[in-house]
Amino acid sequence: MFTGIVQATAPITAIEEKDHFRTHHVRLPAALLPGLTIGASVAHNGCCLTVTGIAGDVVSFDLMKETLRLTNLGTLKVGDEINLERAATLQAEIGGHLMSGHIICTAELTKIVTSENNRQIWFSLPDRALMKYILHKGYIGVDGISLTVGEVAGNRFCVHLIPETLLRTTLGKKRLGDSVNIEIDPQTQAIVDTVERVLAARERA
Repeated sequence: MFTGIVQATAPITAIEEKDHFRTHHVRLPAALLPGLTIGASVAHNGCCLTVTGIAGDVVSFDLMKETLRLTNLGTLKVGDEINLERAATLQAEIGGHLMSGHIICTAELTKIVTSENNRQIWFSLPDRALMKYILHKGYIGVDGISLTVGEVAGNRFCVHLIPETLLRTTLGKKRLGDSVNIEIDPQTQAIVDTVERVLAARERA
């Protein structure tokens, strides 16, 4: 589990490509290295990946076909930076909201509105059916960042970002047309799906 509070950004230093498979080598900052072992979980742009190798401060992660299909990690190049978060511990402060690291889809950045000390970013989802889980003032994970949903319209939604978020994450460098990983709030999904099943059962009765 993760909290959606990005602990650092770090560059990809090398990529090994195979058929429907790739390995990312990432130079982790010193603060994220203590206690890190093979098999540990680290979120990359919100996607939970397993540590497969450690060589000093360069840590390796394998990405399988499903990860490459569902996330933006397969489009990254050497030198690109990613949002990182170590798995939460029982003592961790939940500053965002509980996240699983399971990405449901990517969304396209379609609009940026910048004003003094604020930035509003709009995203478009590829499947409008997922919008039933994205509610005004609800939680959403965007590239591993726990954010509050602003306005919702059709298959689009927006978030409002403060300077600290723009500084500490990769969202400050995003441009129109870029893709981000989306994790919907699991509690919201469970409630919506349960209500739908109950209503459907009543209609059949």
